[in-house]
Amino acid sequence: MELSQEALVRVFHSAVDTGFIILDADGRVQSWSAGAERLLGWTEAEMAGQTLERLFTAEDLAADHLAAEMDDAVCLGRGGQEGWRVCKDGSRLWAIGEMSPMRQIDGALAGFVKIVRDRTDWKQAEDARIEETRVLSILLRTSAALTREPDLDQLVQTVTDAGVELTGAQFGAFFYNVENEAGESYMLYTLSGAPRSAFENFPMPRNTAVFAPTFNGEGIIRADDITQDPRYGHNAPRAGMPEGHLPVRSYLAVSVYSRTGEVLGGLFFGHATPGVFTERSERGLTSLAAEAGVAIDNARLSRAAQREIEERRRAEEALRDLNTTLETQVVERTEALRLNEEALRQSQKMEAVGQLTGGVAHDFNNILQIIIGNLDTLQRNLPHDAGRQLRAAANAMKGARRAAALTQRLLAFSRRQPLDPKPTDINALVGTLADLMQRTLGEAIAVEVVTGAGLWGVEVDPNELESAILNLAVNARDAMPEGGKLTLETCNASIDEAYANTHPEVLPGQYVVICVSDTGTGMDSGTLAHAFEPFFTTKAVGKGTGLGLSQVYGFVKQSGGHVKIYSEVGEGTTVKIYLPRHTGEGGAGGDMEADHLPKGESQETVLVLEDDDDVRTYSVESLRELGYRVLEAHDGPSALRLLERQPRVDLLFTDVVLPGGLTGAQVAAQARELRPQLKVLFTTGYARNAIIHHGRLDKGVELITKPFSLADLAAKVRDVLDDI
Repeated sequence: MELSQEALVRVFHSAVDTGFIILDADGRVQSWSAGAERLLGWTEAEMAGQTLERLFTAEDLAADHLAAEMDDAVCLGRGGQEGWRVCKDGSRLWAIGEMSPMRQIDGALAGFVKIVRDRTDWKQAEDARIEETRVLSILLRTSAALTREPDLDQLVQTVTDAGVELTGAQFGAFFYNVENEAGESYMLYTLSGAPRSAFENFPMPRNTAVFAPTFNGEGIIRADDITQDPRYGHNAPRAGMPEGHLPVRSYLAVSVYSRTGEVLGGLFFGHATPGVFTERSERGLTSLAAEAGVAIDNARLSRAAQREIEERRRAEEALRDLNTTLETQVVERTEALRLNEEALRQSQKMEAVGQLTGGVAHDFNNILQIIIGNLDTLQRNLPHDAGRQLRAAANAMKGARRAAALTQRLLAFSRRQPLDPKPTDINALVGTLADLMQRTLGEAIAVEVVTGAGLWGVEVDPNELESAILNLAVNARDAMPEGGKLTLETCNASIDEAYANTHPEVLPGQYVVICVSDTGTGMDSGTLAHAFEPFFTTKAVGKGTGLGLSQVYGFVKQSGGHVKIYSEVGEGTTVKIYLPRHTGEGGAGGDMEADHLPKGESQETVLVLEDDDDVRTYSVESLRELGYRVLEAHDGPSALRLLERQPRVDLLFTDVVLPGGLTGAQVAAQARELRPQLKVLFTTGYARNAIIHHGRLDKGVELITKPFSLADLAAKVRDVLDDI
């Protein structure tokens, strides 16, 4: 039975799950079935006269798959391949296609019949099966490796490598917490897919909005494009990833838990292309994180057990040693107690002497203030032709200044002198000291200075730094009784994380280094180990207190720095002082001529609070000479009553130590309650802890130490009033 043309057309279009396509000999569409339209989206009218190139992916076209299919149909009687085909809407389907030739009666090629079947569901199921098999294989392989691996560092590296392989990430990291033998917790990390240099210049991740959910165990974070996530960019001072960070668009992170539910760390993975990670990635990574948690717990338990075994072994060895050396230890312990008692007595003596010298210095500074202040006034008011009187006044002032310097040394000895750090040019300071050392150390000691070019600035108390360097120079001189060479060097240096990790008291960063080297006798390792200890000295009795290096150490540490000694017996010693780099601006002001003293305005009012009548008289007269309106009080209550009555007071100039139950700091606090805008300038010869804590002036406190000159007072009062 023959079918009519109309019946053939109905059959051609009736298969809606299979596409039938008729092509001419040149491969252009002649007929396009309803099934082809349903599968691929184009209508017959849209495809008529077109080739099938638009159905093929760019990769298949580049490989000439369509031409190969037509050649196979002509030569072999049938051609066809399975693969991804492009639909009109841009989607893809997995198609199995067959192409057969159509020939005329004489055998000439008339065209082709193309049959297309949709196998997308089968392909997706097959891909899912292959992917699940791959994931399962990775998890089984990783689980077996973790079971055999006792080392925590290698264990987390294995997990990170498996995570990159599992998710298809470009790179991944595992940030995890560990405890050292002292029980202190700190964070480490491993990387996979990227060199460590790509991350070593960035800080550890903080609890930002993006990282916090992982570190807090709040659930999985997956983003097709993390830069579009509302949690992204809230990590001040930055507004996203730091400059130089590897590009991250696709982002996937999961917490790692211990058996007890504690968050041990987090697995983080990234890719520069958006939309890489899927729900399947989440599931695989969740399983991996569970394996990692169990393995880390086991490694910790193993390490704890090993530590316990080691501690037990050491305890047993210690017990055996104790039993064999008990008598020796008793003798050593008795001697240690004797030495400790001696050190305690020395410490108590030093503290008592410190309190005594501090108190003496306070009274002595008040006396010196009267002497120096009045000598200053005398020198400024003597006629220029009074040569003998001017010389006598100058000599008296020189003696008073020497007494003032002695008082400052007493305060430094008693550790009652506060640090007043300022931006300091170290090269200039060292150069000045070198001249002093050359004159004072003697001709047998050659002093050489090597200053570093481009030296960074530091913020340090220059006077205390000078004292520290001079202290080291004196030690160096004593180590070279037959003469030698003293070298002062300066340079820039950086302390890295590796060095800081082995020296817990040191912070990594940039430092200015001052090296003081000698060619003296040097120290052996035993002496070197105790060099910074208070009261430790190698000098003969009466030749040294053992406080020199300990004071240097304390000053450097108080200044945020680091100090290190290198020494070899018979070769010499080098002491290196590391001071933190200061990036702010700084400078030093010069002495002012008397004719150029900063003056006050007639309406600017200063309230002078001083219990010593003579000191108060000098201060009041000096301020009036400088042009200020001056009020005076002898104790705190009197000063507060004046403040309540007077319409204008710009500055309270007060001693720190006062009679009557109120200190200068307490008066200043109550005065500012009455007048919030009131400026305060303190003066003292011995402040104790009223305005000085931890060896430094309290923040915002202005201080001028006794004894001071008119020029000192003029400059300081003007600076405080002008908020300089």
